[in-house]
Amino acid sequence: MSETRQHIIDTGRRLAAQRGYTAVGLSELLAEAGVPRGSFYHYFKSKEAFGCALLAGFVEGYGTDLAQTLDAPDRAARDRLMAYFARWRANQTGDAPEARCLVVKLSAEIADLSPGMRNILDRGVAAIIARLAGAIRDGAEDGSLPRHAEPERLATTLYQIWLGASLMAALSHDATPFDSAEAATARLLDHHH
Repeated sequence: MSETRQHIIDTGRRLAAQRGYTAVGLSELLAEAGVPRGSFYHYFKSKEAFGCALLAGFVEGYGTDLAQTLDAPDRAARDRLMAYFARWRANQTGDAPEARCLVVKLSAEIADLSPGMRNILDRGVAAIIARLAGAIRDGAEDGSLPRHAEPERLATTLYQIWLGASLMAALSHDATPFDSAEAATARLLDHHH
């Protein structure tokens, strides 16, 4: 992949993570990236095509990132799950806006804006939930978690709790929602359902 194309995507991601997708104008994006308009249209046929590329890159990178916590070979599944959510919290509360989750930042905004972008995020979220469900199943095998009858449903619930906590923490500029999310996560994982 061309360095210029990747540089435009990285710049867009940083701006979108700070301000949302719609708020990032093309002129501002190009000025920030130091790239002429012609170069942008050489790589992307429209701002929406760019948005799709940005999200596809995010989802792919997120999958790699997930592997560092959820696939850690030497840790029990329960620890891997809690490490995944601890990292979520750290990314959402840290000083680097580009580390923020674009699902949290953009899902409400783009759901009505672009079917293409919505689809990419929707599939990305489904893949994350499938990975969480796999770790919940692993926990029953390694003895770190009780055997859950519906790992997919539990994984979906946990994801929803964290998505909601992220939005509430952003509104209140306060990490308390993450404390609740962590406590609820431990409770749901450790109880038989």
